[in-house]
Amino acid sequence: MRRLHVFGAALAVALGSVPAFAQVAEDPEGSGVIIGAVNWLQGTLLGTVATVAAVIAVASVGFMMLTGRINWRHGAVVILGCFILFGAASIVAGIRSSVGS
Repeated sequence: MRRLHVFGAALAVALGSVPAFAQVAEDPEGSGVIIGAVNWLQGTLLGTVATVAAVIAVASVGFMMLTGRINWRHGAVVILGCFILFGAASIVAGIRSSVGS
């Protein structure tokens, strides 16, 4: 019950605060290498490697949930994490569009 009160208080503070608008600036001079590295990392984490890892994770957790070796709540957290990982770009785009309008 205490967690619910703490969560409710944190939610009230987050919703009651003034939104901060980030200033979109151009890339600084000489940052092309860093941007290239970050783009490579993003492509690696959201590409074939991540897809294969997510499929294996969901399949193994699903099998363990069906055989009773893992709690359903823990299995749902793994599956939710995969949705957040692959939907991060869409989530950020939705937040940006709602704040921008």
